[in-house]
Amino acid sequence: MPETKMWVDYDKEADVLYINFKRPQKATDSEMLENGVLLRYKETELVGITVLEASRGKRKENTCGKGIC
Repeated sequence: MPETKMWVDYDKEADVLYINFKRPQKATDSEMLENGVLLRYKETELVGITVLEASRGKRKENTCGKGIC
């Protein structure tokens, strides 16, 4: 099985969690879900997720439809 790396960073002051599936980079597109989750894309590939108000805890169920629970 190929090795997969992720980069995770939490900004405590802003309460934002950053998860990157590739080395952190600028996204070319993004999609904001209604529950404070931002999906970041480079072209058509999902390269990262940003979670606003990360300490809030459990996300609304609609996120699970995107495969992010």
